[in-house]
Amino acid sequence: MSTPIPVTPHIAIIGGGPAGLMAAQTAAALGARVELFDAMPSVGRKFLLAGRGGMNITHAEGYQEFVTRYGKQSHRLRPALDQFGPQQVRDWVHGLGVDTFVGSSNRVFPTDMKAAPLLRAWLHRLREAGVQFHMRHRWTGWRDGELLFATPDGERQLAFDAVILALGGGSWARLGSDGAWVPLLQAQGVEVAPLVPANCGFDVDWSTFFSIRYAGEPLTTVAITARDADGLLIRRQGQFVVTEGGVEGSLVYALSAALRDQITEEGSSTIWLDLAPDFSSERVFDEVTRPRGARSMSSHLQSRLGIKGVKSGLLRECLSAADFADETKLARAIKLLPVTLRRPRPIDEAISSAGGVAFEGLDGSMLSAMPGVFVAGEMLDWEAPTGGYLLTACLAGGKAAGEQAVAWLAANT
Repeated sequence: MSTPIPVTPHIAIIGGGPAGLMAAQTAAALGARVELFDAMPSVGRKFLLAGRGGMNITHAEGYQEFVTRYGKQSHRLRPALDQFGPQQVRDWVHGLGVDTFVGSSNRVFPTDMKAAPLLRAWLHRLREAGVQFHMRHRWTGWRDGELLFATPDGERQLAFDAVILALGGGSWARLGSDGAWVPLLQAQGVEVAPLVPANCGFDVDWSTFFSIRYAGEPLTTVAITARDADGLLIRRQGQFVVTEGGVEGSLVYALSAALRDQITEEGSSTIWLDLAPDFSSERVFDEVTRPRGARSMSSHLQSRLGIKGVKSGLLRECLSAADFADETKLARAIKLLPVTLRRPRPIDEAISSAGGVAFEGLDGSMLSAMPGVFVAGEMLDWEAPTGGYLLTACLAGGKAAGEQAVAWLAANT
């Protein structure tokens, strides 16, 4: 009796972002024949754009605190992160011949701060492992259990033993993450939460004068008090930018999930700005009420508290003339100036998105409604702040999906 010849599992990966590339690396390392498809002319486009200002790979804070950054879905992501967390990400980068360092904010970067050399080394490694790349192949669904792709040469219909979907969320459509996969999965009975902006800016109804005068101005020393997801007041210090129609920047992004949800539930959300975070309330009051002689209040605030430019403009914008003239109310506003946020900016402007495939419809990384179809990365219903958390979870999820797809095929063939 002859020994059966082992069958090499044939796996399709749709999406060439970090999650898809890591799924390809993992499945190929486990002996699968891997083909990766992407609608764009090249892979990793959002990855490259994110690296333009310095490629933030992961974060070096303590792991227990790191995991909490994923909010209410932390427990969903933890199994994958336990296997491929921040230290494993750094080890993997080092294995590609790229050194890293920890910045002052505990963010981890390649030594040269660039994404392109890392991506080139990664793609070289994948090609050496036998991964085949098919560009300009837009996935359009299934027919008779086989995958359909729109290509420059017409429609292609291809069969695979398993599929890993890593198509990203709904932000930056021009780079490939357009959310076009949502109706394709919903048509198969997969529950998908609506895609909404995450790490986003917000609209504020500025006056025309303020908008024209201060659009693009940064607030580099400021703190924000806001309500978190549980309705508790939290305070964060950092920096953000006034835009023509609102606010954006790292400090705003860090609070955006709770602010977005409050707007959805209540119609608006209020944040409170501390324009002098290095001074106590008592010190601010003393300086505001200090005799100023013939000087205007604006000159007085600049001299005593360093409040000028856009900070001075915000006080004029958000306070009535009577309140600005009331020293007690003015001092209070310098430390706690209310700004009403009306709407999050559109999803295509957001750094990332929330919503996506519901975890309740998964068996590990596999869709319960579609055995043999696995999902990874931002397609799933989770979100995280900037700072390396997004990339780490995408890499961890891609690795988990690659492992689970191979294991599932081994158990079912």
